[in-house]
Amino acid sequence: MKTIRIGIIGMGNIGRHHAGYLLDRKVARCELVAVCSTSPGKLDSYAAKGVQVWGDGLALIRSGTVDAVLIATPHYDHTTLGIAALEAGLHVMVEKPISAHKADAERLLAVASSRPGQVLGGMFQLRVEPRYQKIRRLLESGELGRLVRVNWINTDWFRTEAYYASGGWRATWKGEGGGVLLNQCLHNLDVLSWMLGQPSRVRGFCGFGRYHGIEVEDDVTAYFEYPGGATGVFVASTAEAPGTNRLEIVGSRGRLVLEDGKLRFTRNDGDMLEFSRSAKGGFTKPEIWNVEIPFENAAAPHAQLMENFVAAALDGAPLIAPGSDGVNSVELANAIVFSALEGREVELPLDALAWERRLKELIAGSRLEKVVVAGGKEDFAASFRR
Repeated sequence: MKTIRIGIIGMGNIGRHHAGYLLDRKVARCELVAVCSTSPGKLDSYAAKGVQVWGDGLALIRSGTVDAVLIATPHYDHTTLGIAALEAGLHVMVEKPISAHKADAERLLAVASSRPGQVLGGMFQLRVEPRYQKIRRLLESGELGRLVRVNWINTDWFRTEAYYASGGWRATWKGEGGGVLLNQCLHNLDVLSWMLGQPSRVRGFCGFGRYHGIEVEDDVTAYFEYPGGATGVFVASTAEAPGTNRLEIVGSRGRLVLEDGKLRFTRNDGDMLEFSRSAKGGFTKPEIWNVEIPFENAAAPHAQLMENFVAAALDGAPLIAPGSDGVNSVELANAIVFSALEGREVELPLDALAWERRLKELIAGSRLEKVVVAGGKEDFAASFRR
């Protein structure tokens, strides 16, 4: 049985998480043989376990010692390292976002498309969570009828000033390319696109450093219009405590609500639009059934996605989260911020080069002076469940 030799580039919070389950052999046919960080102090414990340590990602990529890399660096490096790894003949798994902005994502995908024998995956682990899989199946089966409206209040991403001060790249245009949308909420935007497709029009309203000493968005309300006429609202914040995570999807045959660990389906006895046209009374409503749809949380979702990545590389299995899908969440995040800055609605597909030009202007005009304060070691795994 062939084994994929993998190296992790970037040993921050998420890089260490990936290293933990790989070293514990939670992924079959995959061996962690190398880790890379520009902070030497993060490498000592891995060297003691016999893992190669590197201080330069490009050197690791070109070393010939790995078959695949998992890129978990700050956002802008995802594109350059991803392209370098593909050009070196490696399989590539990229942490979210696959790139800091859509134009870079398209550059990465262009290289990947020219190398069909290599695998490019995106680390969008919410796709293996049964709750979202069940919602997607209900939508695809027609059980929910015609899509009417979606609301997602996503404000339980509370982050303190200490969090933002823990890295010089965090919450800056130059280091991250965005705020709550590109960092915290990108998984939510991914599953929203995965379940419903992309909207055709976006209007964003953002607070930039409204509640924190940062320059990027930390408070967001966005309005979506979908090609079939459905509408949506997406609300996000890193400043609300206790915060809310409520997803509501309305179709012509009922309503789904995901909140507080429960998935509830209020099902109409028939299609509400047809009922409206045929009903004789002015105030009557369709009869309903209230159904609670059971689900379990996925066990080790990151490891599941890596297991699928290995199977794609070794066996040609279809990817759960192909890298080509990663552009959708980046496009949504970029479009919302672009709309807010422009003060107008933005059509999708987003003009990637227009946003890239505006982002460069924001970087050039930045006057933020960050003071980096090293934080303690905290368990951030609870933030995975969304």
